[in-house]
Amino acid sequence: MHDAPPAADSLAAEKEPLSAGLKQRHLTMLGLGGVIGAGLFVGSGAGIAVAGPGIIVSYLIAGALAMLVMRMLGEMSAAMPASGAFSVHAERALGRWAGFTVGWLYWFLLVVVLAVEATGAAQIANGWVPGVPQWAWVLIFMVVFTAANLSAVKNFGEFEFWFAALKVGAIVLFLALSLLAIFGVLPDTEAVGLSNLTGHGGFLPNGVSGVVSGVLAVVFAFGGLEVVTIAAAESDDPARAVGRAVRSAVWRILFFYVGSMLVIVTLLPWSSMQPGKSPYVAVLDHIGIPGAGQIMNVVVFVALLSALNANLYGSSRMVFSLAERGEAPRALLKVSGGGVPRRAVAASVAFGFASVILNLEWPDSIFRYLLNAVGAVLLFVWGLIAVSQLRLRRRIEREMPERLALKMWAFPYLTWVALAGMAGVLVLMITDEGARPQLLWSAAATGAVLAVAWVRELRLRRAG
Repeated sequence: MHDAPPAADSLAAEKEPLSAGLKQRHLTMLGLGGVIGAGLFVGSGAGIAVAGPGIIVSYLIAGALAMLVMRMLGEMSAAMPASGAFSVHAERALGRWAGFTVGWLYWFLLVVVLAVEATGAAQIANGWVPGVPQWAWVLIFMVVFTAANLSAVKNFGEFEFWFAALKVGAIVLFLALSLLAIFGVLPDTEAVGLSNLTGHGGFLPNGVSGVVSGVLAVVFAFGGLEVVTIAAAESDDPARAVGRAVRSAVWRILFFYVGSMLVIVTLLPWSSMQPGKSPYVAVLDHIGIPGAGQIMNVVVFVALLSALNANLYGSSRMVFSLAERGEAPRALLKVSGGGVPRRAVAASVAFGFASVILNLEWPDSIFRYLLNAVGAVLLFVWGLIAVSQLRLRRRIEREMPERLALKMWAFPYLTWVALAGMAGVLVLMITDEGARPQLLWSAAATGAVLAVAWVRELRLRRAG
């Protein structure tokens, strides 16, 4: 059914057996929607609580780091599109151990987070319809999105396009209403000026340390952008599509994130924010929008389902790519007549179901350990992406320069800046009591995968 995996030193793009059903609009909205989730709508309150108005700087720093990573990913994916994206790039740049490690770590991250999203959406739905138990809502969501992912990939693209469009529309409307309130245009509002930015302790009420803590609170909210480079392999023109999607997504997301924080801390005193409470609800209540809490519940609900859909897609394609390279069971290579890797989808959703059960039954024990184990995995994945780009850029320039349609800015200097930024976040995590367990558990999980990769490498070398 498939030939042996390509040699690690080959840069030639392999023809994918998956269907090319995704259009440019699907990829662009997937890039936007994959990162706009509950972390922004609810989690941003924790960042404001520690950084004050300085959260704007925190988001600029975290967003700049995410933009650099996406530019690196875009460069490699445009030159060498593959369903495994950065896992394939890592293997070509550093060897089989790197592709194996980053692929399985990212798959593990997605299927655990998938459980969080399914449970969060079920809690909201249960609040609306208490007669349907939470576990039943989880089952409904998983079945619906499994069916969407088992059918033609264009169905997944359409689901994600409209989910992302709703989220983007909600943010644009929120920004428009907030700006009108800031300038006193809305009924019963007065222009607020800059009092909330300069008062209540000033723009940096907790100093530089507050901004730094804010970066730690918000940086992981940018996870999810990577899925667009995985999806690009299933478009008609992968190289062109991923370039356009990356260019548009990073700037728009930075605008949405930083713009949202700017209007929030301008309209309301930062000291009124409470971790765990949505600052978006607080702003809408302040403006006088009736039913603000329920409106945001709907937006967060859509955001969670959108992320669940995208993560199920991304995890299935990642494990399929691992199987293509002999790093996952070959049975997962079965592709439907429509070009969908159904066994890979089934394997990912099966682990997702298991994670959901663990979350429902033991949220404060087993599942908490699983969640901690993926807490810093995103940074490890980003680090391997940066190292891979450092290695591959020179080889692409030498062997196939015509494929460098999208180039990393100021190479190699900004790649090193990004690596230094990731190292800085890891240092912050080890010094922060709340984040330290996540880093240690994630390091342990990464070490376990690396150990398996090392054992496999030894066996393959002996066999070869």
